[in-house]
Amino acid sequence: MRSASRSILLDTTILIDVLHRRPKQIALLKQLIADGFELGTSCVNVGELYAGARPGEEAATNALVGSLTCYDLTLSIARRAGEMVAVRRKAGKTHSLADMMIAATAMEHKCQLLTDNVRDFQVPGLALFSHL
Repeated sequence: MRSASRSILLDTTILIDVLHRRPKQIALLKQLIADGFELGTSCVNVGELYAGARPGEEAATNALVGSLTCYDLTLSIARRAGEMVAVRRKAGKTHSLADMMIAATAMEHKCQLLTDNVRDFQVPGLALFSHL
């Protein structure tokens, strides 16, 4: 079984940076792999990635997605995400269901979430990977 500290779920922001060959993000992911981290993403991130793909990025997108563990949505994840949206709404906070599906996936699989949109993922119980 994976250790929570050794599994990282990559958010769409990170995946886009890799596709656009941003050296800082590529170097970070190479270092994480060298350090023994398992890198993955959720099927929600995959959908977002393909939805925003530029013409000519198909092969690179396919290769990137194929190199990662991809976590499927489950009933448990969907329920958890919906509950997180509802609870946060009652507290006066607004979170998108897609973001909470990503957060719930990370929580379900005991992954840290690596994102550049930290403010979108301020939810109790979610471990964010600090890369600053």
